[in-house]
Amino acid sequence: MRTRWRSAAVGAAAVGLVAGLVGPAGAAAVYGPDAAAHAPTMTAAAPTPTPAPTPTPTPASDGFAQLTPAVTRQLDDAIRKVLAEAKIPGVIVAVSAPGKGEYIRSFGVADKATGAPMTPNLNMRIGSVTKTFTVTALLELVDDGKVGLDDPIGKYVDGVPNGDRITLRELAGMRSGLFNYSADEDFYKALTSNPERPFTPQELLDYSFKHPVLFEPNAKFYYCNTNLILLGLVVEKVSGVPLGRFIEREVVAPAGLKHTVFPTGPEFPEPHAQGYTNQTASGKTENSTDWNPSWGWAAGAMISDLPDLRSWAKTLATGTLLTPATQAQRLDVVDAIPGAGYGLGIFNVQGWIGHNGSLPGYGSLVLYLPQARATLVVLLNTDIGYEGQEPSTLFGEAITKIVTPERVYTLPAQPPS
Repeated sequence: MRTRWRSAAVGAAAVGLVAGLVGPAGAAAVYGPDAAAHAPTMTAAAPTPTPAPTPTPTPASDGFAQLTPAVTRQLDDAIRKVLAEAKIPGVIVAVSAPGKGEYIRSFGVADKATGAPMTPNLNMRIGSVTKTFTVTALLELVDDGKVGLDDPIGKYVDGVPNGDRITLRELAGMRSGLFNYSADEDFYKALTSNPERPFTPQELLDYSFKHPVLFEPNAKFYYCNTNLILLGLVVEKVSGVPLGRFIEREVVAPAGLKHTVFPTGPEFPEPHAQGYTNQTASGKTENSTDWNPSWGWAAGAMISDLPDLRSWAKTLATGTLLTPATQAQRLDVVDAIPGAGYGLGIFNVQGWIGHNGSLPGYGSLVLYLPQARATLVVLLNTDIGYEGQEPSTLFGEAITKIVTPERVYTLPAQPPS
């Protein structure tokens, strides 16, 4: 799960392993990019005599284009182009806005071995989108008066470097200064040498805490999976309930989600797509479908599907499960990387609010544009990047250039800290 930030929340390529964790910017997937999966072969259609040019959509007053047949064709072409150029096996896309129409499509294959097509009903690993659920769980405890955002993490977890000064707010906002465990070489070796093995939260923290802190609390932004592991432990300690159970009971169920789960091991509900990664011991592309996501835990272990994530995008951005005051704090973003700000487990890129995710074999993008009440969800079955960009970012950029040309989703890779 490199949270690819080097990133994942906002990022594309980030520092972490598979962060599934990708973070804000188009963070790179958990381990890294570049690669390889079969995508449909693209052939140019024979030119027709004096073709009529396709009109460029004109955004409405809310900045979102009407999803006319012409715009739908543009989206089809743009998505197929990314699929072919980046050699992505398959992708599921949903774009919609009230009064503007709905676009739901799947392209490519869900299984390279059998050629089974990608379909919109598949369960997918969502990587760092998990962070949005973990932080929501924490903020619910804030609303209940059981924790304070400005409490030091040392109040809840012993042994944290600078634990008496790093606050829960700084952990959720990726400003703690702690080292990202998924960027540790020993962790990478342990994961890639035996990707089916389970990791405990304490084991993950140990990989981080053997490194010195990178900077003073709140000095700057640094996407880091370690922060979320600590917040997951806070939720468990305060609630007295395992994190996955708490999230499913207090976040997933109240949000009305039907196919979103927090696995305790490699279990993967059917039907699901096969996932492909080159973040492997050999460096070759392998099938990572059944890798154990426990190494991502509170930062990237969850599974969901397209209908649930379309619903979650709005719930997350509008704060349905939180008080207005707490949601306002969540959305109070701080500059993270060029063009993107990060709040509390959430980012804002040119007005699109949400999160991306990446872990070995899978990528996701879950966004909401309040001005148009528009939703954009992208799910794909590889984390292998292309020309330094997170796969989900490639699709997000291509799609928003068409539907919101004045608000293009683009997340440059975050430079190493």
